Amino acid sequence: MIRILLVDDHPVLRHGVRSLLDTQADFEVVAEAGSLEEAVGLVGDGEVDVALVDLDLGAGRPNGIDTLWAIRRAQSRTRVLIFTAYDSDADIVRAVEAGAAGYLVKDSRPAELFQAIRIAASGDPAIPAPIAARLADRIQRSDEALTARELEVLALAATGLSNRDLARELVVSEATVKTHLHHAFTKLGADNRQAAVAAAVKRGLIRI
Repeated sequence: MIRILLVDDHPVLRHGVRSLLDTQADFEVVAEAGSLEEAVGLVGDGEVDVALVDLDLGAGRPNGIDTLWAIRRAQSRTRVLIFTAYDSDADIVRAVEAGAAGYLVKDSRPAELFQAIRIAASGDPAIPAPIAARLADRIQRSDEALTARELEVLALAATGLSNRDLARELVVSEATVKTHLHHAFTKLGADNRQAAVAAAVKRGLIRI
């Protein structure tokens, strides 16, 4: 039996996913959580095999990546599968680098969700073919692809933060922020922040 924790801030969505998972004889949804704090409290006893975590857990609250880190610190044996509406490169790279067992978008078919959970529970990476292909393409184009840090800086820049605010948020110097932005501009063929953000959004690298 694969014991599952659902982490999403929308109770109705959790109910729908739970009803779907209950159709599988080898799945048991043992708990639900709407926040990082609730999730960590539920995995500490080691009774969760796979945590299905949304990236967006509400404005002003720790997100899915923060929750992923916290779950892994609290219970290393629990596998975290990101289940979200977002599929930008920035989100995917951050999740994979944080140690996600897999990454699945919410418009996936039920069979794909079931398979991803079983693969994650087995200890193997549960990355759908289209997303795996994008990651492989990033590796092959490493000289052209934005690094995870460049993606992070650009995603934050898209929210309207100044270089000073970006530096404060990332705990780096303004000079470092400018260097990351310059590299991003060059790789995207843009000559200013607005053009770079527009190009990155169009390519699916970041979301706004």
